[in-house]
Amino acid sequence: MEKPHKKLVAWQESVKLSILIYEATKYFPDEEKYGLVIQMRRASVSIASNIAEGAARKGKRELQQFLNIARGSLSELDTQVEIAYRLGYFDKDKKSEIDALMEKVDRLIYGFLKSVQK
Repeated sequence: MEKPHKKLVAWQESVKLSILIYEATKYFPDEEKYGLVIQMRRASVSIASNIAEGAARKGKRELQQFLNIARGSLSELDTQVEIAYRLGYFDKDKKSEIDALMEKVDRLIYGFLKSVQK
């Protein structure tokens, strides 16, 4: 039996974002292994995880709470991506790719949140 969250486009795209972040941070300097790398990876995983956890809950209020947490993690990730870019850890093309997917994930979560609030 497939879990309900796996049908959600917001979850599917947030998993893609996590994979993109893991790939983008693979070649960061060693001194960032326990700094930005771990923070960016945790924030990206938190997005998909909170969507999944919210989808498994029974009440609308709980789902909304987890979707809001996912959006918070996305904002964290956005800040970390900006810092990593300014430090020169990846190029403009990679940042544009990540930014585009973060924007898409944000729109999807926001749309899902608004549909739950109705």
